[in-house]
Amino acid sequence: MKFGVYIFSVCALLLVNCKQTDDVIHKKLTQYVNPFIGTDGPGNTYPGATVPFGMVQLSPDIGIPGWDRIAGYFYQDSIISGFSHTHLSGTGAGDLYDILVMPTNSRFNKRIEVNNFKPFSGYNHEQESAGPGYYQVDLLDYGIKAELSATQRTGIHKYTFPKDTLSQIHIDLGYALNWDAPIDTYIKVLNDSTLQGYRKSTGWAKDQRVYFEIQVSKPFQSYQFFSNDSLVTGEALGKNTKIILTYNTEDNDVIILKTGLSTASLDGANKSLENEAPHFNFEDYKEQANQLWEHQLEKVEVCTTDETKKHIFYTMLYQSMLAPTLLSDYNNEYKGANDSVMTTTGFKRYDTFSLWDTYRAAHPLYTIIHSDRVSDMINSLLAHYKETGLLPVWSMQGNETNMMIGNHAIPVIVDAYFKGINGFDENLAYEACKLSSMVDARQLYEYKTLGYIPVDEHHENWSVSKTLEYAYNDWCVAQFAKALNKTEDYEYFLNRSENWRNLYDSKSTFLRPKSEDGTFIENFIPKEYTPYYCESNAWQYMWSVPQNIEGLIKEVGTERFEKKLDSMFSFYPLATDKLPIFNTGMIGQYAHGNEPSHHVGYLYNYIGKPEKTQEIIRTILETQYKNTPDGHCGNEDCGQMSSWYVFSALGFYPVNPAQGVYAFGSPIFDKAIIHLESGKDFTVETENNSSENKYIQSITLNGKEISKSYIEHKDLIHGGTLQFVMGPQPNKNQTYTMAISSQVYK
Repeated sequence: MKFGVYIFSVCALLLVNCKQTDDVIHKKLTQYVNPFIGTDGPGNTYPGATVPFGMVQLSPDIGIPGWDRIAGYFYQDSIISGFSHTHLSGTGAGDLYDILVMPTNSRFNKRIEVNNFKPFSGYNHEQESAGPGYYQVDLLDYGIKAELSATQRTGIHKYTFPKDTLSQIHIDLGYALNWDAPIDTYIKVLNDSTLQGYRKSTGWAKDQRVYFEIQVSKPFQSYQFFSNDSLVTGEALGKNTKIILTYNTEDNDVIILKTGLSTASLDGANKSLENEAPHFNFEDYKEQANQLWEHQLEKVEVCTTDETKKHIFYTMLYQSMLAPTLLSDYNNEYKGANDSVMTTTGFKRYDTFSLWDTYRAAHPLYTIIHSDRVSDMINSLLAHYKETGLLPVWSMQGNETNMMIGNHAIPVIVDAYFKGINGFDENLAYEACKLSSMVDARQLYEYKTLGYIPVDEHHENWSVSKTLEYAYNDWCVAQFAKALNKTEDYEYFLNRSENWRNLYDSKSTFLRPKSEDGTFIENFIPKEYTPYYCESNAWQYMWSVPQNIEGLIKEVGTERFEKKLDSMFSFYPLATDKLPIFNTGMIGQYAHGNEPSHHVGYLYNYIGKPEKTQEIIRTILETQYKNTPDGHCGNEDCGQMSSWYVFSALGFYPVNPAQGVYAFGSPIFDKAIIHLESGKDFTVETENNSSENKYIQSITLNGKEISKSYIEHKDLIHGGTLQFVMGPQPNKNQTYTMAISSQVYK
């Protein structure tokens, strides 16, 4: 009897273990992902089908322009105008939407001006669903069921038609939305089931090229070409072309349409289909995409009884992998940033680098859970440098958009170097970092000459923000130079990294705009949104000195620094204050909906008040993310907003992204296991975890108690167990030290 009780107890303990519960065994992690998070409100995400870091983002388009439809889709809308193959995730820029496909029939032919008289159908969310690598919707006006899936370089459509003698598939290359505009499009028919062509367009990225091959499972009975809305024969060539394929369908007729893409050539598009989509079994592609996502999501295993937190976490982990996106094809070719067709050697070329956003948390997250892929990303940044002579600022589809500010490819490269990411040329990498910092373009001439960027008349002068971002980049170059024994460069860039001091105003204790003559501007109101701060105000950029937080604290004074931090989270805008569209997720002056604020909650650690970090991080986690379509408080920004959540939910965050250190916050899961690509596991255990028990009482690493507010990257990648004991009140007897912000931990 006692033996039976013992066996029962052991089994019960095993069932408590995160990996052994029936929930984990029988419920795939992909089932926790909600691709609709961020499709309402300011998130600007898309719900369609893609695979991790894939070239194709096959998603529904409402067909109506506007800020809310930057990603092509807005949850509050009620029509769909088709399904295009490329989309941006959570940005403020309206571009892509290449190769729109729309099935129709004779049941409905209404057209409306607001979507430029394109075919459309009503739909509702009750007959719509999405998961990783899959999207489904009923086009109610036609009685057509549309299903989408994807491989790395192909989009897979499944259309189930009712009986109709005029069932059609419209393939529209002239379709454009927001900033996007076609400049040269082409379609030809190879046979009764194969099309080829290209779409060249301009917009945010000035020279975009998408070559495609489309194959359909059922030969079309006839087709019509249109160029600039006129019927043409033979082939279609012009700015605005489309083809309409016509079928006589029986009830529940299924037509599979496969689209292979390349940015370099028609042959590359053909090879995408040959290699990734050789058949017409839609369910196989759907399952393959699901398995790809499951494999990636399994890299972080969390244990909690709170299903909502699990849905949010795995959706954020999913969204962290929607960019950068694959650019090269099976010929190893791609459209280069020099507007030539380029060839990779030994790596996959990626693009869509939203670096002002993603250098902060997304790329540091990749060094932990996608270390094998990071070298390809670094080589992609270096390829851009070789093609243009500069590292990218915000690159997309083989173009430099010059959006946003700073040289934030530098911290991404330097962080990878110090974390031991292999497979790229460190000397070329250093050359790229140095030369990109020494040019006179991008206002670096003024920065080098004056030690800051002065105010000018440009509507996006962003002088304070640019100065601070460049100063951080300089610190990164200095650390890289020091590691390579380039002493003179080290001293030069380290000195430049202190340029933030040139804008520090001891009277207001803010980093304040300065004229070229060295005087601070007058009528300075820190909470106002002015041209001198990039999508922010003086409160939000006050803390942007991650390379020397101790120096900033000394300038302000420790006591005043704490009071300013307190005010950051309590000094709310007035109802009469004019807030710009990008300032959302407000907690006082803190704006979680935009990136410059993202590290600020962790700064209490640097003044010996970690309990205040723990309290505010829990508040952000619990109030700024939801398992609903409006679950993002701001633009998701290509993985940054989601990566902040992933890090913070696990209990730590990279305040200085290139330092190799993660500051502790307040973990929300009972247990989390990071399965590293090396085969080792790093486990985070949280004892006495609850919403009330947000304060750390003690911390142990591999059984040894530690008295610091951070963990080093090297400890994490070696595997082991980090254990937090939590409680409802701060542990006033515990003193935690913080890593020196200016020191790299290798």
